[in-house]
This record gives sequence, structure tokens and C-alpha cells, in this order.
Amino acid sequence: MGSLKKSELFLKQRIILRRSSVAATLLVAIVCATSPNASSAQTKKPAHKSSTATPVKPANVDCGGGVELRVSAASPAQGTLLIAEVRSAKTLADIAGKFTDRDISFWQAAGANIPKGTNVWRALLGVDLEQAAGDYNLNVTGKSADGSALACEAPIAVRVGKFPTERLKVAPNFVEPNPEQAAKAAEDQKKLRALYATATPEKLWTGPFRIPLDGVKTGGNFGKRRVLNGKSNSPHSGVDLPSPTGTPVHAAQSGRVVLAEELYFAGNTVIIDHGFGIYTLYGHFSEIHAKVGDEVKVGDVIGKVGATGRVTGPHLHWGLEVDRARVNAMEIVGKQ
Repeated sequence: MGSLKKSELFLKQRIILRRSSVAATLLVAIVCATSPNASSAQTKKPAHKSSTATPVKPANVDCGGGVELRVSAASPAQGTLLIAEVRSAKTLADIAGKFTDRDISFWQAAGANIPKGTNVWRALLGVDLEQAAGDYNLNVTGKSADGSALACEAPIAVRVGKFPTERLKVAPNFVEPNPEQAAKAAEDQKKLRALYATATPEKLWTGPFRIPLDGVKTGGNFGKRRVLNGKSNSPHSGVDLPSPTGTPVHAAQSGRVVLAEELYFAGNTVIIDHGFGIYTLYGHFSEIHAKVGDEVKVGDVIGKVGATGRVTGPHLHWGLEVDRARVNAMEIVGKQ
């Protein structure tokens, strides 16, 4: 009987141990399944979700006579920067374009990335932040070496951009300025419109554009619809790059300084003309280290990050205008 009781006791202990083991296994499985890093820890794959974005489809048009017109996206969203190219085995000249109501400047491209025996003319084409969605055409004209005329067009279907809305609290005078402040803001806008309406007929930059802050790879807030102190405001036309006050700001590319002063909303501001209707704006500086007329090179320090003008904290506001179209400045990085 004593031996039988010992056997029964031993059997019960094994059953309890087996149940505990199963429970522990189930618990580990549940923890792994709910842990955000479990998948990457076990499979070594990135934890981010795979992109489901539809690939961008370019627009390629046969213009006849061995000439082709290419646009980097056939259906861009508002605020997008496009690259347009005219390609031909024949020599071309006087290439010009028109998109909506804006003249588009083309230049003859050169470099190792141009196929041998191919004549390439290139343009940066901006889809304005508030361009109405719909169907448009990029119309291109020019002539070949024998004097024959070139006329071609590429359809571009502008899509509505997906821009979020945010609510911010700012100083009351930046939402409801007094008459003197409102007059200053209106004068600033008039000055900017006059600058952007002028397209310098030459390419003032060489090589790719860069982000104006060292060590920064991304920026945000472009196109955001803002509600300031409870009142709807115009969309945010630049990219915000948060950084401590005093951080050096570099020219994104070579060009000529056409504005270096305090603006009502943008604070201490520098604008660089890069030629062919392309301008970059740098706002909210604590200090300006450039003056109108300066010829700057890519990487030159033109000021320091600050919190002047309408801000909620120190950061660089970086804007891009391409033939009077407000475009996401991050999209010009790497372009040349």
C-alpha cells in the first residue's frame, strides 16, 4: 500500500509539472505575439509596415521626328516636384514650356548620366500646393538644328494632396495683427510675389541640392492645414526642420541672395535665387549671415536657427518655389 501511494503521488506530480510546462509555453507564445518587437527579434526583419503605395507612373510622349517628352509622374499630387525632359538624337534649341499659367524654363543637360548621342533638355516642374485637382497639359515648344519647329504636350492629372490639419496656439498678434502689423505683412507678401515672378534666365547651381541642416534627413508639416488660435489659416507652404537655436543653416545650393531681412510672419529670412525660377526660402533665423547680392555656394552658412516671427519653438522653415509654384522642399534634395 505504501508503494502504491508513492506511485500515485509521483504520477500526480508529473501531471502538475506537465500542465505548468504547457501553461508556460502558452504564456511565452502570447507575450511574443503581442510584443511589438517580437517579429523582428525572431525573423530579423524590419519592424515597420510594408508600403502599399501605388508606384509612380511617368508620362512618356512620342513627339514625332525622334523626339520624346518625359515627365517623372503622370498623376502627381498637389505640392509635388516633377522632372520634365525632352530627348532627341538630333540637336535641339530654344526649348520652352508652359504649364497652367506658368512659363517653364528648360536647360540643356550635360554630364555622365546623359546617354551618348542624346540631346537632353531638362526642367523642374512644380505642382502648386493649392493647384486645383484636374487634367492639365505640359506644352513644350522648340526647334531642331534644321530650323523645323517642335511642338509637343504631355497630359498631367493633378491629384488632391493628403494633408492633415493641426491646431496651434500662437501669439494673438500673428492671428489678428493690428493695422500697422497687417500693413507690414501685406508689404512682405507683395515683395515676395515680385521676387518669385522673376525667373533668372540661367542655371546658377551645379550638382545636387542638399538639406540646409547638417545631420538632418527628414522634415515635416508641408501642406498642413492649420487652425491658429481657433481660426483657419492658409496651408503651411514650407518644411519645418526642428533644431536648437544657434544651429548653422547652410545654403541648399549655389545661387544669389535676393532677400535677407525680417519678415512679419517668417521672422529673419533669407531667400536664394538658384536661376530658372527656382528659389529657396529659409525662415525664423536668430541671426542672418548673408546680405542681398551675395553669391553663395552650396553649404555656405547663411544664418542660424531661431524662433523669430510666427513660431511655437525654434526651427528652420525651409520653402521652395519653382516657377511660382509652392512645392515640398524635401523633393528637391538630390536633384541637379
